[in-house]
Amino acid sequence: MPRSAPVDGFALAYDRSGTGEPVILLHGWPGDRTDFRVLGPALALASGCDVIVPDLRGFGESDKHPADQYSAAQYGPAGQARSVAGLIRELDLGPVLLAGYDVGSRVAQAMAAQYPELLRGLVLSPPFPGIGRRVLEPQPQREFWYQSFHQLALADQLIDGQPDQVRAYLSHFWSHWSGPGFELDPSYLDHLVAVYSPPGAFTASIAWYRSGSGAVARSLAEQVPDPADRIAVPVTALWPEFDPLFPRAWSDRLEEFFSAATLRPVDGAGHFTPLECPAEFAAAIHDTLVATRHVRS
Repeated sequence: MPRSAPVDGFALAYDRSGTGEPVILLHGWPGDRTDFRVLGPALALASGCDVIVPDLRGFGESDKHPADQYSAAQYGPAGQARSVAGLIRELDLGPVLLAGYDVGSRVAQAMAAQYPELLRGLVLSPPFPGIGRRVLEPQPQREFWYQSFHQLALADQLIDGQPDQVRAYLSHFWSHWSGPGFELDPSYLDHLVAVYSPPGAFTASIAWYRSGSGAVARSLAEQVPDPADRIAVPVTALWPEFDPLFPRAWSDRLEEFFSAATLRPVDGAGHFTPLECPAEFAAAIHDTLVATRHVRS
């Protein structure tokens, strides 16, 4: 398993397969790079892509550092984006297509804002900006309770380093956030329990939220940019039908934050788009590669 050169003291573990146009896939919470175990090989084989799938800082087999020794901001979008940018430069990939969901979607958007010269396009599923104070409505608050819980030392005390508690906690999200008909492979749950259970691993994974990067904090702080300051990298927004965190009605403000956004509704799927609708995700990546080939020339 290759590892990147450290950026800010964090080396990223990553998988790489295929040859051709470079695509980087960014995972979510509570997952790791194996969220793309279906989508990644399909892209490498069928679409002629050079597919790179890293574990983000604090996840999987990538470096984890205590937040009291490394600023919590190192785990937020800007810090995560620095590591992804470092990986692109280290591998001399040139402009890449960046795809992801959940945490990976936020990191990709930070990449587009900070390093647009490294990107040719984005294929993302929620979260996106434009939620605003709707996040405080009763139904969203029933879903986003975990982000407040993650701010508490109690989360560490109850879950970190305890495999049975890790299994119960992660199982809740993989079951509740997925669409009808999706069932997580038990062997994959075993894998996630194994990587989230070592002492400090669960705490490192929720450092993302402790850095102020969760949907509640980000939505309340967001401000509509001037048109000239919108993200200019083309984005395809895959919006699933049954994501309880991000209802499709919240897709109504994409044009306020992106200069070139295309909405592609995905029926039947829930939050975990790479695993629930890999064919639709792969098709969106293929279409974006075709549409942005001039960026590579």
